[in-house]
Amino acid sequence: MSDAQKSEPAQEPPGTLAAMHLKPDHGERSYRGSGRLEGKRTVITGGDSGIGRAVAIAFAREGADVLISYLDEHGDAKDTAALVEEAGRRAVLVAGDLADREHCQTVIDRAVGELGGIDVLVNNAAFQMTHETIEEIPDEEWVRTFDINITAMFRLVKAALPHMGAGGSIINTSSVNYDMPRPTLLPYATTKGAIANFTAGLAQMLGERQIRVNAVAPGPIWTPLIPSTMPPDHVATFGENTPLGRAGQPKEVAPAYVLLASDEAAYISGAVVPVTGGKPIL
Repeated sequence: MSDAQKSEPAQEPPGTLAAMHLKPDHGERSYRGSGRLEGKRTVITGGDSGIGRAVAIAFAREGADVLISYLDEHGDAKDTAALVEEAGRRAVLVAGDLADREHCQTVIDRAVGELGGIDVLVNNAAFQMTHETIEEIPDEEWVRTFDINITAMFRLVKAALPHMGAGGSIINTSSVNYDMPRPTLLPYATTKGAIANFTAGLAQMLGERQIRVNAVAPGPIWTPLIPSTMPPDHVATFGENTPLGRAGQPKEVAPAYVLLASDEAAYISGAVVPVTGGKPIL
């Protein structure tokens, strides 16, 4: 791995892009759209940085308007909104904690009020912490991990469905950890398994409404979550255990979300799309 990654300073969770020395590549200079999401009204949680920012950039350049839900990383979120607006699309920022039931409803209400409806819901926000033993995981942290990573998805979907029509798309961010759980990420990995099951069941439940539900399962992707939730030795070697031998960049994950949000994926539902640097999910 690069010396820059090895010397990346630790942050307090959830971390910010602004504090990273080795900046992730979200496709700011490279992503070129072709109108695949023209006019689609989208909600992206965790859209301020990392995978969420890359998805927001790609969606906007494909013609979508974007609501960006985030916790409190205001500087990162404003920068992402500026990139969406540079693409000529509408950006709506909504800060707050998705562990709160009422805030989940607020996110959807703002999308409906300011975008006029919802065509695509990207459930991407996540929380994780690293622990060596189960004894050191606080009960409160276990519950918070579930509240943010999976319960918020349930609440957002319920709130969004009355405003989604046939052809709508729900995309959930799972992880390679749903298939190969890393023990030091026990709460996080457990929620990612739940997300895969939630996706599969919901896809069957919503099929008659012609609303598709899929998930993306990223492998090790370089985002602010890494230096803010992992010890320095894990950060230094992050991604080295993949067949490609490196961490992925957020821009390398975003195209999977574009496909699943687009009408080209009209017969893809209930799928989990791996973006893992070669780690197999069978």
